Amino acid sequence: MNYLEALSRRYSVKKFNHEIIPQDVLHNILESGKLSASSLGLQPYKILVVESAVMKQKLIPAFYNPSQISTCSHLIVIISKKIIEESYIHGYFNHISEVRETPVENLDLFRKSINQHITQKTQEEIFNWAEKQSYIVLANMMYAAAIENIDSCPMEGFRQEMMEEILNINPETEKVTVTLALGYRSEEDHFQHMKKVRKPNEKLFKFI
Repeated sequence: MNYLEALSRRYSVKKFNHEIIPQDVLHNILESGKLSASSLGLQPYKILVVESAVMKQKLIPAFYNPSQISTCSHLIVIISKKIIEESYIHGYFNHISEVRETPVENLDLFRKSINQHITQKTQEEIFNWAEKQSYIVLANMMYAAAIENIDSCPMEGFRQEMMEEILNINPETEKVTVTLALGYRSEEDHFQHMKKVRKPNEKLFKFI
């Protein structure tokens, strides 16, 4: 199945069949999130992988439409940072130094550029920027899932405070941005038989 066939087959599943995704396939999907493009390479987010049946059960009341959570194999929760602390930047550059085997002092110009970029933004701008990065991760994981023949459903319809309390998220420093249910579509989900509706090319694309 090529990528256009995979994307044509993909739809936002309303009900999964409870089947568990193999670990190697899940690993590939998670790696696609890890490898996502990220502004300045900072990855101002973290990804929770909810696989425990007990935790999924706890999260069900937090969703306005619980059918996906109660039937999916895994629930991906993408959490965006609200602030970029100096310690976070420090850790980032130490990691670059280790991975690329270069003295951290050689990265001073890059570090100054990042510090300037961050300090010029308000906290609201930082969070908006971080959320945009999170949606790139979401898109890549949805695409990877489609290629792996895994069904998915992105969801924003949840009770924010309840989600953060259950997942022990500090609302002062981070926020649950979006979730992605993964699994295999149920035969009872009639949405899979509906034709995909998208704008025609002449209304969507403009060549200039």
